[in-house]
Amino acid sequence: MTGRAMAVGIVVALVVMVAEREAWAGAPTEQLRTQIDRAIKVLEDPEMAKESRMVERRTAIRRIANEIFDFTETTRRSLGTHWQVRTPQERDEVTRLFADLLERSYIGRIETYSGERIQFLGDTIDGDQTTVRSRLITKQGMEIPVDYRMHRASGDRWLTYDVAIEGVSLVANYRAQFNKIIQTSGYTSLVKKLAAKEQEGMQADRELTVKKASQTR
Repeated sequence: MTGRAMAVGIVVALVVMVAEREAWAGAPTEQLRTQIDRAIKVLEDPEMAKESRMVERRTAIRRIANEIFDFTETTRRSLGTHWQVRTPQERDEVTRLFADLLERSYIGRIETYSGERIQFLGDTIDGDQTTVRSRLITKQGMEIPVDYRMHRASGDRWLTYDVAIEGVSLVANYRAQFNKIIQTSGYTSLVKKLAAKEQEGMQADRELTVKKASQTR
């Protein structure tokens, strides 16, 4: 899977507008379609695209990501067997850090959205689990299969816990990385690495805020 394929796939996975309550009802495919349509409207809004609104736009994206993703489930599956031996407090900590990593890693890529089209191919529901199949079509005509693995969170609301782009699972990718770190250096080392990434991101945010403030003087 190419970096560009991952980037545009994450655009679809993470960039979703907060839907109104009634929009949660219906099949998983329709929920995704509604949210992505809303997202595209925001991404194509000239006002939101202004550099002066970058901080506001990125803050909104992080908030939106929390509306569509079940980061606890994503973290649980990414840690695999290592999740079972963690205390509730450790689970909360690693989930928060991992969610921060995912959000920060892809916000810049999300902002590269430039008119890619999305075709929904239907979903396969098995109890409280489902896979929504779609195809992302780039402006060059490249077709990239994107599968959303979701579970029923409550009532008719479905949340995404994994995205497979061209058959490559986001969760499986991180599970391999996390397992290698834990096996080599221990669980504490993984947490420290995630915390360091968070600090780097926070520092970048502070620098961006200072830069924007100086530009408006």
